[in-house]
Amino acid sequence: MTRELYPHNPLAKTAHPGTASPNFSGRETAMAAATPMAPFGVLGNVTVLDSRNIGYHRLPEGMPPLRLLVVDDDAPLRKACCEIAAGMGFVPLAAGSVPEALEVLKQQPVDMLLLDLRLPGGGGLKLLSEVKALYPKIGVVVMTAFATVSSAVEAMRIGAGDYVTKPFALEELTAVLEQSSRRLLFDVESRKLRERLRTQQGAGNLIGTSPAMDKVYRILSKVAFSTHPVLILGESGTGKELVARSIHNNGPNAAKPFIPVDCGSLVPTLIESELFGHVKGAFTGANRAKDGLLAAAEGGTVLLDEIGELPLDLQAKLLRALQEKEVRPVGATHAVPISARVLAATNRDLTAMVAQGLFRKDLYFRLNVMNLKIPPLRERREDIAVLAEYFLEQSQRETGKSHSFSEEAMGLMMDYDWPGNVRELQNAVEHTCAMSSGPVLHMVDLPTQLQDFRAHSREAGSSGVGGGGAVDGDAHPGDAIVSIADMEKQAILGTIRQLKGDKLMAARLLGIGKTTLYRKLKEYGLAEAADLLGD
Repeated sequence: MTRELYPHNPLAKTAHPGTASPNFSGRETAMAAATPMAPFGVLGNVTVLDSRNIGYHRLPEGMPPLRLLVVDDDAPLRKACCEIAAGMGFVPLAAGSVPEALEVLKQQPVDMLLLDLRLPGGGGLKLLSEVKALYPKIGVVVMTAFATVSSAVEAMRIGAGDYVTKPFALEELTAVLEQSSRRLLFDVESRKLRERLRTQQGAGNLIGTSPAMDKVYRILSKVAFSTHPVLILGESGTGKELVARSIHNNGPNAAKPFIPVDCGSLVPTLIESELFGHVKGAFTGANRAKDGLLAAAEGGTVLLDEIGELPLDLQAKLLRALQEKEVRPVGATHAVPISARVLAATNRDLTAMVAQGLFRKDLYFRLNVMNLKIPPLRERREDIAVLAEYFLEQSQRETGKSHSFSEEAMGLMMDYDWPGNVRELQNAVEHTCAMSSGPVLHMVDLPTQLQDFRAHSREAGSSGVGGGGAVDGDAHPGDAIVSIADMEKQAILGTIRQLKGDKLMAARLLGIGKTTLYRKLKEYGLAEAADLLGD
């Protein structure tokens, strides 16, 4: 009389009479691979299939149970693989054919697939193609014989993550399954993090839904779970420190310290002491020993901001610290081990600095294991409105006053290039809220640089096609040439006269700020009302 391998699985096959079957009622079950009773494809040196034999390759603590579907028409091998998977911490499922496997996939969720490519009728590759088309997130490990390694290569091309070659040892199978499970968990966590960042729920307040920011999220979700150095590149004001904090906060050591170091603001003579520490009496004023920031992070993250400003002699010491995982405090005779992850950020072109001999090439390659370039705001204009609204909400929480942008003001902000990037936009929103006299923010409330940009845009438009300027050939030889400054003065004074001295209304109609108007009037020497209204 035979019995099923897994009574809860209706698709599990029963063993043929006379074949060895593991005793699933106890943990002392043995499978002597060297005996004729051993399933084909499993090598020896393993006699007991329980957690004591495969504990080295058990799934990591805290990892949720993964459902592993084993598909093989060899019943003894299928049962052995299920037993191994169960000992590792998987929830094993079994199928002996393509139809059975597809039925299991329809009936319940599956995280990983251990698939034999030698299914009848070449069904292994066919099943793999269907699985990747219908369930692309499932991780796949294929089993193949020596003579069909080419089919394993084809399977990898289709979407398999790894493979084992028959006959394989127990240790080899468990190692591959563990690596595949870690890779699967990494992909799942990366997708979750990317979605969190995209929906503005990620740590670090990274805001944006543009394609350029999607690329940032995609790379960030990968590097967050690594321990390698990351070089963060971007113009001033793009949010390099926010990206670094997001990498730290979404990584495995988020509970550990995050320590930013501005290499550009530290006095050169003190940078070494700040990074590596010093002992008591190492220099004048060193009244007590101090741990360096690299050691103080204790498994956390250190951000070396403006790394391009680091002096060449300290670049060599930093390189050694990264390579040896230890630092030598100033004045010390012994090294101190470090475990911090190092991120570096700069707005400078390090490749050009390397070519000029201003930055060490070996340090550049050491820091540039992975890099992440943050796009300037002008390359992701779709995010300007989203960011502006976010900063308005921040202002409302701080001041209790609600504001909104007029359509014209938002249009001007969308057209502006924002050379100071997100930092300039944040300051502009704060300035506009402070200058506004009502809940709606108009163009006249915007900062001076946007007012000047609007004025220059209007001047450029008036001299373009249809503008009536000399470009169109409308000017006559006898016409006097008027400078732009004079035209601006005439427009300002003429408007004020028409409004009988109402400077606030004049500023609104002219589309300039009140501060700009008063500054212009002071330049003209016409600050008094009598002067403004006189002929």
